[in-house]
Amino acid sequence: MNILRRDFLKYCAGSAAALWLEFPTFGALDKVLASAAAAAAEPTYPIAGTIFTTLNRTVNPVNSPTGSFPPQHGYLPTIPPSDIAGYAANNYGEWNYMAAAGDVPVVPYLCPDIQDPTQNPPNIQPSVTDPSQCATLLTFFTMSDVHIADKESPARINYYGYDYPNPPGNSACYSGIILYTTQVLDAAVQTINALHKVAPFDFGMALGDAADNTQFNELRWYIDVLDGKMIHPSSGAIPEVDAPDYQQPYQAAGLDKSIPWYQAVGNHDQFWNGGALVNDYVRETLVGTGVINIGSIFTPFNTILNTRGFYMGVVDGTTEYGTIIDAGPTYTPAPTIVADPNRRSLSISQWMNEFFNTTSQPAGHGFTQQTIAEGFACYHFYPKTDVPVKVIVLDDTDKTGNACADPALDQTRYNWLINELEEGQAADDLMIVCAHIPVNPYAQQNPQSDSTPFQYLGNWSSYSPVSQQQLLTTLHNYPNLALWIAGHMHRNTITPQPSPYNPEYGFWVVETPSLRDFPQQFRHIRIVRNSEGNISTFVLSVDPAAAPLPDTSPSPALKSRQCAIAAQQIFANPAQQGPGMDPASCVYNAELVTQLGQFSPGLRMKITGISPVVSYFTINGGATSTASRVVTLNNTVVGSTPTYYMASESSSFTGASWLTYSNAPSFTLSGSGGKIVYFKVKDGSGKQSAVIRHGIHAL
Repeated sequence: MNILRRDFLKYCAGSAAALWLEFPTFGALDKVLASAAAAAAEPTYPIAGTIFTTLNRTVNPVNSPTGSFPPQHGYLPTIPPSDIAGYAANNYGEWNYMAAAGDVPVVPYLCPDIQDPTQNPPNIQPSVTDPSQCATLLTFFTMSDVHIADKESPARINYYGYDYPNPPGNSACYSGIILYTTQVLDAAVQTINALHKVAPFDFGMALGDAADNTQFNELRWYIDVLDGKMIHPSSGAIPEVDAPDYQQPYQAAGLDKSIPWYQAVGNHDQFWNGGALVNDYVRETLVGTGVINIGSIFTPFNTILNTRGFYMGVVDGTTEYGTIIDAGPTYTPAPTIVADPNRRSLSISQWMNEFFNTTSQPAGHGFTQQTIAEGFACYHFYPKTDVPVKVIVLDDTDKTGNACADPALDQTRYNWLINELEEGQAADDLMIVCAHIPVNPYAQQNPQSDSTPFQYLGNWSSYSPVSQQQLLTTLHNYPNLALWIAGHMHRNTITPQPSPYNPEYGFWVVETPSLRDFPQQFRHIRIVRNSEGNISTFVLSVDPAAAPLPDTSPSPALKSRQCAIAAQQIFANPAQQGPGMDPASCVYNAELVTQLGQFSPGLRMKITGISPVVSYFTINGGATSTASRVVTLNNTVVGSTPTYYMASESSSFTGASWLTYSNAPSFTLSGSGGKIVYFKVKDGSGKQSAVIRHGIHAL
């Protein structure tokens, strides 16, 4: 019996070419190394030297056993998911790259209509917007559901998954990916860094489920990977000498220190296995020597921790494939393991406080001492002071203990959200809500060949004091809201939410896939003012650029990809969920248009008036003289993102031409003596900055 991830967490855990970056279209990105000053320690597992996005290359499962991918109802696997050694012989976990043909992207940007979201076939057309003619306002990445797992934890639920289909279970309980969660995050971080060197990110947003099971060591591994520390990915008393590759210490690359990143909280960050309030039994088990013992998988999770019957098992970290031991019906003497105090469960305040123990920016990653004191994981921030975008970070998890895996809002968080929306609307801000769980998303269904309307998921907690309909009605009262960005569902689905007042207006619900489960991606999101003056949000999925080891054997991150695809096939998990998604790669790249007329008059004026502004310009870092005729033009630009620059010793720029923008381009002076260099930039829409100048004496 196959139990979908969400259904498991509800009933058994809750009762209830290239990325467009202003360089040659669809071309590969050569990895750009950081400058020596900003360089971190060399990572143990470096990524590929050439970076691709899903515009020009996708990861596609191949040779899938019939019925496993695409999934068919009633499919039964030939081996259990814990038989990692047997994957290849049984055609599980095999994949290849599907590459673009010339300048034709393999998964192009599609442009869905915000009207009639349940219409089938959907009104989704190829994007015709030329990004090079747009003014970029904001660029950021999102990642979600990393689920850093302490694989040796005694409080996991391996039993209900490792030997699937008997007993029945789900890939949320067990997947071979639990061996490699830190390493795939490291590969994703390196990929983000490579993209950032070509076209900088303004910030990053992590959408929750950083940890898999509320544990201190899981969260520390997550933050330490992002900070670029040495990672020791094991717990208990596993020796590191001659240990399997998934247990070996390694140097993480760390996120580029110039990228600020922010954090939202997910259900797995707070609740036992994402589905139940942590009680004393869980707390004691996590730091003790016993293995958790719970009842039937069909027992609601608001009571399952009070029942017994089955040991859930642990990973034997001395074995090559992480063999599950100590799992099955209750027996005596009870199994024992080596205790580890670092496995302790964190309260939400303790969880937030760990984000101050970081070497990356900003300290707290959005959380404050006030949010910690109140246990209230909601805040807002402005990514760029010169662009009117407000990001509202919302905790939308169910706190009642009845449906911890479902979205919910109590009156306090709802009132806080209304206040944030009110203030943003009054200030003429374009608003983005970032939360762990999507609101009113598409259901888990494959597109139908007939005219059956698409359905909504209906996943809102019935225990929530604020209903989903009440929330939607409220959200539509704020026309400056453009996006609700979330994770949780582990998929690339995008759901239009048309306004009841004008069906051409509304907001978009954009889901970010999981780095744990297939397709193991993060999102690159760019908000632009398009050539028609409207707002276009380009949403692009990116695969971590995992590379083989020097001896050509698969790296841990590549092994994680095999495990993620195998779990998708063995459990026959839904793949193509909702319209617009590529059925082979499960990718959905989109241009999401928000009409300028939807916004408040003040915001319309702000958007229309945004242009690049050179806020800082100097030569050779402010030097007064130079012995070399070749100098560096150091500059900082605010407002819209510059695409080109022009520099000249002539105030009229005689003979100068537009060149691809750099914040430190080289310039050759005409000779010796006092020299003045004039400098200006322009964005993709053609708007130019004012001219700025600086002088230097050439010896």
